[in-house]
Parts: sequence; C-alpha cells; structure tokens
Amino acid sequence: MLIRRSPDIASSDITDERLYWNRRQFLATLGSIGAAAGSPALGTAHRALRTLGDEKPNSYEDITHYNNYYEFGPDKTDPSENAGAFRTRPWTVAVEGEVHKPRTFDIDDILRRYPAEEHIYRLRCVEAWSMVIPWNGFSLAKLLHDVEPTSQAKYVAFTTVFDPNQMPGQRTALLPWPYVEGLRLDEALHPLTLLVTGLYGKPLPNQDGAPIRLVVPWKYGFKGIKAIVRIRLTRTQPPTTWSMAAPDEYGFYANVNPDVDHPRWSQKRERRLGELLRRPTLPFNGYADQVASLYSGMDLRANF
Repeated sequence: MLIRRSPDIASSDITDERLYWNRRQFLATLGSIGAAAGSPALGTAHRALRTLGDEKPNSYEDITHYNNYYEFGPDKTDPSENAGAFRTRPWTVAVEGEVHKPRTFDIDDILRRYPAEEHIYRLRCVEAWSMVIPWNGFSLAKLLHDVEPTSQAKYVAFTTVFDPNQMPGQRTALLPWPYVEGLRLDEALHPLTLLVTGLYGKPLPNQDGAPIRLVVPWKYGFKGIKAIVRIRLTRTQPPTTWSMAAPDEYGFYANVNPDVDHPRWSQKRERRLGELLRRPTLPFNGYADQVASLYSGMDLRANF
C-alpha cells in the first residue's frame, strides 16, 4: 500500500479513524516508498509526503454529509439524503477516442486491475470552503497507459452517468446534463491526478461519487466529476458543464488561484470545514511545486 499525501500533512496530525491510520502502518509505508523512490512517479509521490502543518483529515461524517453533487440536489445535504438507493452495479466505464486500444471496463475489473492506494489530499471548492480527505484510488495515468493514447490525443473528456430515474437533479434544468468535464492530457497524466473508488479505506459512498470519480487536487472541486461512465481522449478541448452553464464564472482550467476572484466572492481565503476562522488560500491549493510547471508561460488570469 502506498500513501500519497498533500504537502504539509503530518502523521501526528491524523487523528480521525485512529484504528485505520495507526503510526506503525504509516512508518512502514514510508519505508516502502523510500525504497522505491527511484521511479519518477513515486518520486513525485514521495515529495508529496511533506507535512501540512497542523492540518488533519476531516471526519468521515464531514466528508459524506457536506457535498456538492447537483445530480442529487443543490443543497449540501441533498446528496447524503437522496443518493442512498443509487445503484452502482452493473457499471462500466468506456475508454475511447484517440487511443490505440479502446475498451470498456467493468467496475469490478477496474477494482481488481488497479489496486487502490491511500492519498490524503486537500479539496478546495469554488465557494471558498475546503476539506482534507483520505481518498482511496489510483493514478489515472495507469489506465490511460493501458489504452495507449495516439499522438493526436491532447485532452481527456469525462462523462457522468445520465439516469434521471435515480438522480432527481437530472430531472431539473439546474445544469445541462449529463455532467461533463475535461483535462489537458498532461494534467491527466500527472501522478497526483486520481481515479477514486473509496475513502477512509471504505468503498466510495454514493454521495461522494460512487463507484468511480476523478480527483485533481490542485483544481477547484467542480473538476472532480463523479459516477464516471465514459472517458474519451480528444484532439480538441472538450466542453465542461460549469463552463457551459456560466462561462464568465467557471473556466476550463479551474486551478486554485487566490489572485483570481469568482465574480461574486473573493478566493483569497477559505473556510476549512470544522474550523471557525478562515485561512489563506494557497496557489494551486498547495501543490504549486508539483504542478505549476504545467502552466509555464500561461496567463492564469485569462486561463482561469
């Protein structure tokens, strides 16, 4: 098991779910990472093991009861109240487009083929609240490697399931459905970009995006598309749901940037769930040393 952690989270600060995060396990894992640090991907993961100051993961209760998931309703409590009966079997994920080996994966085949690792990442939402979450998942790059992108592939597009019978929000005009998102190929291949199938060592709850979702920790939370059924590699930049719904407010890149405010509120500070005082927002959500080079020479105000 490999634990990838956000910069600055200390092992001594992980106090939630103590039976799960015990110090002996953590030290043993650090040793295994050190032994494998010669791999470029593991080297990046190893750099991510630096501490996060006094930050600690939010509780399982926080993470599963305060959610943005408009397919189940616009309020933060709607997903936990409305997603309980959502069926995640049978489930397949089609990977297609600019790949040499397109295929459709059964979700249980994904779970067997790509063993989940532990990753403690910050989540920063565009409404200026944040969490620290222990995800279980694997690098999206592993799956993309297996389907062999062509030389024409420049972007990766994602699509959520469309099932209005199970998802009451999809029976409304809240957003254009189904939910779609996208990344540049180099962003998708970055070792911090995850496909997530669980959290806190448990299967991913329905309200958090079961059975499989995207997590890109240096971007605002709306990039983390949930309940994925299709991944398509494309030559051109794909449409994304919030950019279509409100293009002046939500850009394609959605990198966490305290210097680019949302039109209706500041992004300079954030409220960590469970804390009274707001804290400064970090560029790229604290992952700048790992990902800022992806945007060298870009105007991050224009490309928001």
